[in-house]
Amino acid sequence: MEKPTSTFRSEHDSIGDRDLPRDVYYGVQSLRAAENFHITGLTMHPEIINSIAEIKKASAITNSEIGLLDKKVADAIVRACDEIVAGKLHDAFIVDPIQGGAGTSLNMNANEVIANRAIELLGGEKGDYTLVNPNDHVNCGQSTNDVFPSAGKMAVLKLLIKAQLQLERLYKALTEKADEFDDVIKMGRTQLQDAVPIRLGQEFRAYSEATRRDIARLERAQDEMRCLNMGGTAVGTGINADEVYLRRIVPNLSKVSGLRLIQAFDLIDATQNLDGFVAVSGAVKTCAVNLSKMCNDLRLLSSGPRCGFGEINLPPKQNGSSIMPGKVNPVIPEVVNQVAFNIMGNDLTITMAAEAGQMELNAFEPIIFWNLTHAVEFLTYAVNTLVDNCIVGITANRERCKSLVDNSVGIITALTPHLGYQPAADIAKEAIRTGASVKDLIVQKGVLDKESLDKILDPYALTTPGIAGKELLEAERKTSHDFTM
Repeated sequence: MEKPTSTFRSEHDSIGDRDLPRDVYYGVQSLRAAENFHITGLTMHPEIINSIAEIKKASAITNSEIGLLDKKVADAIVRACDEIVAGKLHDAFIVDPIQGGAGTSLNMNANEVIANRAIELLGGEKGDYTLVNPNDHVNCGQSTNDVFPSAGKMAVLKLLIKAQLQLERLYKALTEKADEFDDVIKMGRTQLQDAVPIRLGQEFRAYSEATRRDIARLERAQDEMRCLNMGGTAVGTGINADEVYLRRIVPNLSKVSGLRLIQAFDLIDATQNLDGFVAVSGAVKTCAVNLSKMCNDLRLLSSGPRCGFGEINLPPKQNGSSIMPGKVNPVIPEVVNQVAFNIMGNDLTITMAAEAGQMELNAFEPIIFWNLTHAVEFLTYAVNTLVDNCIVGITANRERCKSLVDNSVGIITALTPHLGYQPAADIAKEAIRTGASVKDLIVQKGVLDKESLDKILDPYALTTPGIAGKELLEAERKTSHDFTM
């Protein structure tokens, strides 16, 4: 049965003719790509779509400025791009994020959508490419090979800025908890065994310091994404790009996007080498590792409530079991752990894809952008829920922390300088064997009097280098005497 001509339009490319629904904004090349690459069933990340629209807008402005594009056509292209950045027409970007062709499918999808919307704005009908042509007008002075990686960098840059804001919130929340818990003495643990006392505030301060370093890494990572190869066209030599266009495109793109962008010093290098994405992924992965380690600690510290460490309480967020009444699980740290695992896997994919480039181009940018945009975005969401649904609501079980310290054998380490290693070890073994406290054994044996013992085991003296340590040790040496176990 013949298709009604009123509902379809025909387009032609180098493969042949194809009918498309008359009212769609995409064209024949977008359609072929959608048919070829049904991989994820999803569409391109919105920030990549917006970034490529900003590139097309800046290119139209630049080409108009230097007389290579009619002003009416350029203005129509600019208006179409503005609509895309405002969130319209995103449903017309139909190509799968994971695609062959080094991003050509997305670039042509953008070219066709922008051209058809510009045609409409000029009073024409979609598909009348004599008015606005996807290649000759929208893609003027460009190649997929400078447009696609530049759009990817801009998208990642925008997402990194959002991630940094969430990390700054986390740093603030952790710092506030460090201050709140500064007077809570507890047992430190190494290899999950009792070690020496530490303050709960010191542990949270350590988490905040790791977060501070992650913020600094993400700031440096943003600089990796600011350097674009726009103007390099196919392989970085700038073929088919006007010399003035080449000088103006990145400054114009900075104005259009509101981002601080620079043009790569060596456009050939910037076209074929993707080490910047590996560096950014590494920074994101490092942040994920730190977050996951912290969440491991939070789950252990809050374990119980009766039969675990039970030193802190996480805010209860939901029922923990369909069979065990009253059970509440540490669901927020758990989800952050899972996000971290995903980011680590993404990093491996990004690393392999960047290494797999050949000669003047890397064909595997689509999988890099898919993994990196989601890694940064998931990190942002994970940190957001960690702050709001976990960190700010943590409370300390102060008496539980103190009780564990008082009954721990680990405090013997603080007494070693006063007793000697072997006598201290003997007292520790006796405490473990009998269940008696280290303090009681020392006083009973007359090794130290209670007043001296209390001074040595003062929480701040134990957990702060230099506080009363020298004075206590010197006084003890003057009055020390041998003793037999």
